[in-house]
Amino acid sequence: MNVNFEKKDSVNAVLTVEFEANDYAADVKKELNRLGQTQRIKGFRPGHVPASVLQRLFGPEVKAQVVDRMATRALTDYIINNKLAILGEPMLQQGTSVDLKNNDNFEFKFDLGLAPEFEVKADKNLTVPYYHIEVSQEMVDKQSEGYRKNYGKQVPGEKAAIDSMVRGSVIELDENGNEVEGGIYNERTVLSPRYVNESQRDKFIDVKVGDQIIYNPAEATSSAAELSAMLNIDKDKAEQVKANFKMTVEEIMVTEPAELNQEFFDSVLGKDQASNEEEYFAKLKETIAAQLVADSNYRFTIDVENALFEQVGTLELPEDFLKRFLLSRNEKLTQQEVDEQFPATKKQLQWQLIKDKLAQQLEVKVDDEDRKRMARFLAAQQLAQYGIYNAPEDVVNNFADRMMKDERSAEQIETRVFDDNFFAALKDAVTLDEKTVSVDEFNKLFESK
Repeated sequence: MNVNFEKKDSVNAVLTVEFEANDYAADVKKELNRLGQTQRIKGFRPGHVPASVLQRLFGPEVKAQVVDRMATRALTDYIINNKLAILGEPMLQQGTSVDLKNNDNFEFKFDLGLAPEFEVKADKNLTVPYYHIEVSQEMVDKQSEGYRKNYGKQVPGEKAAIDSMVRGSVIELDENGNEVEGGIYNERTVLSPRYVNESQRDKFIDVKVGDQIIYNPAEATSSAAELSAMLNIDKDKAEQVKANFKMTVEEIMVTEPAELNQEFFDSVLGKDQASNEEEYFAKLKETIAAQLVADSNYRFTIDVENALFEQVGTLELPEDFLKRFLLSRNEKLTQQEVDEQFPATKKQLQWQLIKDKLAQQLEVKVDDEDRKRMARFLAAQQLAQYGIYNAPEDVVNNFADRMMKDERSAEQIETRVFDDNFFAALKDAVTLDEKTVSVDEFNKLFESK
């Protein structure tokens, strides 16, 4: 067997694997003998099948399997032993034809896409901006207002607001605005202007008990299921509804904000985190500041990526090879789609190469404690989305354990932890040009591109 490696240019190469009959004959004989021991062949006892019969029955198929296996092993061994950094996977050259049945000598030519050679370094010589977001009193008040509404209670109100609940009877109208005798009628419809489609929403704002509203339920809802619930009719019938309806308002429920008391402080911040309004607002400001760190860190990932791209410059890639590889991996893709998507794919691949090299330099690692911590964080986040804030520790831990046992969730956790550790290592390695900005100034950073 002969293996030959030839570079076509800095990022493309061809690896040729050549076989003669004596390279694989022993393996073919061994495999045929195994089949003679295990296969039931009419007229022969297992282990007593003549070699000529085995060759006639299984020879070509076994030879193809052995040669294919040896070619793959030779290719893999060469790449590993010579520490070739390849992109994608090796592919047989286009137009390659190998007649395994009739030939004894074979030549396999594999196209390889090579990773470009480049230098990158993250140290104190690299300066990257880092933006701290100032927590304004307006932000604190707005957050507190939101919490007070979330923990508030529904009470009768005089006038409907966006988040009010409006209850009343609805009746179908004809094209002249008259009530339809025997038409659709629902004695008790409850809705909130917040969840009414925009074209009809204003009709329910500022209404009072006793008011009558002419509106179109089909335009107020987004699906037949919503419409059937609003009018208390079957879904099939709801799909036919196009008419206007008249709603007579009988009750309005508004949200009364929660009082600033110990029960509220404990619900929002956790037990005994604040005992008066001054401590509550101070803790709330601290909490918002901690939440904004995630935004600051996200902006840092963008700025440090830009800085590293600028340091490295454009990396040469085996573009034709990669496009062919992408097509081979997804039969639904067309050449035009690959060409259109490739600029974005190219940038992602360049960043991954930079990231991999820096992760090795900075010795970025992920351990079990990192995974558990991320799982607990994501579990608490999901529970909060379900309206369960400050869930007991055992509930969060049980949820986190289930996530880590799920293959897809575990993969997401691994990726999140690695990225967090990678950018944390970058943040420690480079020089930070720290700036404090308002939230408006921070948001404008994303408008320029």
